[in-house]
Amino acid sequence: MLTAAELLRIIDIHGQVAEMGLDQAGVMKLVTQTTLELVAADGAVIEIAEGDSLSYRAASGTAVAQLGVQVALMASLSGECMRRNEALTCTDAEEDPRVDRDACRRVGLRSMVVVPLMHLGQPVGVLKAMSREVGHFGPKQAELLTLLARVVGTAMYWATHYGQDDLFQRATHDDLTGVANRAMFLEQLRGALQRSRRTQQHLAVLMLDMDGLKPLNDHHGHSVGDAALVEFARRLKDTARGEDVVARLGGDEFALLMPSVSDADGVRRFELRLQEALRQPFVFRGQRHPVQASCGFAMHPADGVKAEQLIDCADQRMYESKRERKKARVDAPADPLRA
Repeated sequence: MLTAAELLRIIDIHGQVAEMGLDQAGVMKLVTQTTLELVAADGAVIEIAEGDSLSYRAASGTAVAQLGVQVALMASLSGECMRRNEALTCTDAEEDPRVDRDACRRVGLRSMVVVPLMHLGQPVGVLKAMSREVGHFGPKQAELLTLLARVVGTAMYWATHYGQDDLFQRATHDDLTGVANRAMFLEQLRGALQRSRRTQQHLAVLMLDMDGLKPLNDHHGHSVGDAALVEFARRLKDTARGEDVVARLGGDEFALLMPSVSDADGVRRFELRLQEALRQPFVFRGQRHPVQASCGFAMHPADGVKAEQLIDCADQRMYESKRERKKARVDAPADPLRA
């Protein structure tokens, strides 16, 4: 029987998931990390069905190195769990005929508990806890993870449902560039801050101001200016990592959320790569046009612990960078060849 403390822990996780909104990847990461502590597991994964196999889509603990690994749907305990739609426990992977023994050995597990993840009334994957010890899991751990899995299933439903909804897309994304808008960026940033406080992981916010948009609009027309904005957003997305969030906050103002960074030097190196990608001219209707940006960044928790503090700090540094670049152009010596 579950204790009051264990039930309260599950309720707390429900609240954390609600705070994360539609960040499906973040929810899965949170759940695998929570599973380690909840059932004293060595590793935890979320496996999603893909054709005839299940793929490790989120992983924590000893399973992190196996992210992306696939196990056979018809020859694994995970597949059996999905077919029977119920929690299953393996006492010893070396003796259990239901398991994919080679996959278990690669991960280094001897016992596990697997519970189904439901989406629209159908199992689409599993949550699995692993241990190096034989017989580590029992009915209590299966019950705890079954309650936890319901949170994941619900989050997956709403993320998928609204992700396919055009009205939701228009409400949360910029019509012109297709990247997140200000409202979505703030929601993602607040969710990332919640995770950062729990995991002690640093995050960074970059503010970018696209230089020269007004002259483009004035001299070449708004069609060229719009094309420059679209190209600017594309280069941002191409340079950003898969977990990063790119947003257009309005006009020529963009932002980038990096939810996990090691240190400020790493962010500076990324900023240099980003500036190099952005400064390349783009061609529109046979004409080459310059694309440049002023940039500034702030890190949590060094520069602030709230979303607004980080945005303001990054904004101030961005405008400071813009002023320094303008001053450098004014103070630059004249080219003698043009005298």
